[in-house]
Amino acid sequence: MSQLFKEDGQVVPVTVIKAGPCQVTQVKSKETDGYAAVQLGFGLKRRISKPTFGHLKDLPKFRYLREFRISDKDQFSRGQEVKVETFTEGDLVKVTGLVKGRGFQGVVKRHGFHGSPKTHGHKDQLRMPGSIGSTGPQRVLKGTRMAGRMGGNQVSITNMKVAAVDAENNLLYLKGAVPGARGSLLLVTSK
Repeated sequence: MSQLFKEDGQVVPVTVIKAGPCQVTQVKSKETDGYAAVQLGFGLKRRISKPTFGHLKDLPKFRYLREFRISDKDQFSRGQEVKVETFTEGDLVKVTGLVKGRGFQGVVKRHGFHGSPKTHGHKDQLRMPGSIGSTGPQRVLKGTRMAGRMGGNQVSITNMKVAAVDAENNLLYLKGAVPGARGSLLLVTSK
């Protein structure tokens, strides 16, 4: 997270994202693949697998290859660069990323349970889940909130506002926080 200062003195909390340049590696159409999409490559890698090397052929060795659904395949061609200029200040975008993994967590941290009071005979019960309500069906019902692995799943945040665009350095400034750790891959699409 960082801050952006506007002309009127207002401070905007922003997340700075390196957004490109990306290159179109494949254009899929409804006739050949069953759906219309464009595949973009981002970030370079020294070694890639032979199937990926054959797929990219004359293009650079990209670390990440991701697909985006499109409606019109004619506006993209293989080898075309997609830069940060596609976004403008004030646009609403959707950001998708992997949440930081938090490992095996209890119900207080994972689901926000309050736990038991510290007094009145509740020794060693402060962060316990309590009763799980399995008297009637004699089993644990599906979907019962319990301790378990937390984080590490994909999350999309919609309606994030583009605060600024730095075309020279390919930087995108989004208002607010985005999912994932520093340096992780994010998918940014316009609404």
